[in-house]
Amino acid sequence: MEGLKDKVVLVAGAATGLGADSARRLAREGARVVVGDLNHAGAQSTAASITETGGTAVAVEFDISDDDSVRALVATTVETYGGLDAVHINAGDMGAVTKDTDVVDIDLEIWDRTVAVNLRGHMLVTRHSVPKLLERGGGAIVYTSSIASFTGDPQRPAYSATKAGINALARHVASRWGREGVRANAVTPGLILTDEIRNGAAPELLAGMLARTRSTRLGEAADISSMVAYLMSDDGSWINGQVVNVDGGTVLR
Repeated sequence: MEGLKDKVVLVAGAATGLGADSARRLAREGARVVVGDLNHAGAQSTAASITETGGTAVAVEFDISDDDSVRALVATTVETYGGLDAVHINAGDMGAVTKDTDVVDIDLEIWDRTVAVNLRGHMLVTRHSVPKLLERGGGAIVYTSSIASFTGDPQRPAYSATKAGINALARHVASRWGREGVRANAVTPGLILTDEIRNGAAPELLAGMLARTRSTRLGEAADISSMVAYLMSDDGSWINGQVVNVDGGTVLR
């Protein structure tokens, strides 16, 4: 893809899973990557996998729910590489998701934790990153949302509501700073076969999910990371304020 070589990219939430795969893909495109995560060992592992294959990456421990920690993450990125060109915000508390029941039964601490990470945290990374992007004449932000922001699930109301909020956040950033060169988009994955899902999900669950798509297979991490890279690249430079489904045709919009 055009325009990613030597760009400084911060991936907030990249120790494992989709974020890690996106960090590696961006590095393969020639970007200089900061791998941020609360799981510092995982972030270091992701960064090592990049440098071992000739890429450029450093790992930074941070807590997306803490304003000072997010500020320090962005500052470290700028101090390390001299600026900031693009941000991929991918963090989430999967422990909270497993306890996200319904609005009658949900523990308010789970609701508040989900909002703190999935929505407030994404806002914090955005507010500290946008001024740095503007210093470089603009840049790209890509958020990880979910098809749950559209589908209406009987469970996970906090997760679904915060993902819908991320979609609105992307549109706000595009509307407010698009004319100053900042592009903001959200990617909404369907079911992705991460190692955890591939090894732990019941075959009948996976078969049911496949039956609800308009595709011959379920998603892979590379399906998401390739879209993230495209939206950050010059090839995607006329895409702004969009919520892009990458879900095998599960949701039609």
